Amino acid sequence: MSDRIKIMRQAAWPDINIAPQVLISCEMEDFGCHGGDPLNAYRYIYKNNITDETCAVYRGRGHDNGVECSPILRCKNCNPHQDCFIPDEYYEYAIEQFGEVAGEENMMQEIYQRGPIACGIDANEELVNYTGGILDDKTGAKDIDHIISVVGWGEENGTKYWNVRNSWGTHWGENGMFRIIRGVDNLGIEEGCAWAVAKDTWTEDIKHVTTDEERNDKRNKKQE
Repeated sequence: MSDRIKIMRQAAWPDINIAPQVLISCEMEDFGCHGGDPLNAYRYIYKNNITDETCAVYRGRGHDNGVECSPILRCKNCNPHQDCFIPDEYYEYAIEQFGEVAGEENMMQEIYQRGPIACGIDANEELVNYTGGILDDKTGAKDIDHIISVVGWGEENGTKYWNVRNSWGTHWGENGMFRIIRGVDNLGIEEGCAWAVAKDTWTEDIKHVTTDEERNDKRNKKQE
């Protein structure tokens, strides 16, 4: 979603990076830090909107292990030597529509038209130990247990591949990215992907106005 917002804004500064902390603390259909599904994440944003990382920094814990949802978790500011607080107003981001896509041609068309997509993959040893090149797993593994972002595609010496961004750090793979053979559903990457279309809330500076009920929510004290 952050990538697609950047595309829509034509790379205008500053970047808008959607806050994953809100999802792992507030999106209750999934399991916080113990896993989730992109469609559930998009469904939560569609219903509730979401903030960015300037409001909600990543803590590495969610509703499953100690950081529960609260109004101040969605957006918090702090001044030196004072209590933290919810800003009077802050930016929120929204989704107009979301859905699923599968298969090489459909995936390519969705990426070309609107940007990166979230896809499931079998994160087996072949992927974990990947260091570079075009991955072509021969084990037939398709037990989906990981989500990645397919950002584009290419071809090298007659071999078609997907360009994929992983979440294991830039020290892994090709600066945090990897390439995997395209068109044969390798590691199940072409079986189930999700997409979302962001709503333009930034052009007119649409903001959330904090209510007294949100300020007085007792859960805020646990997050300060």
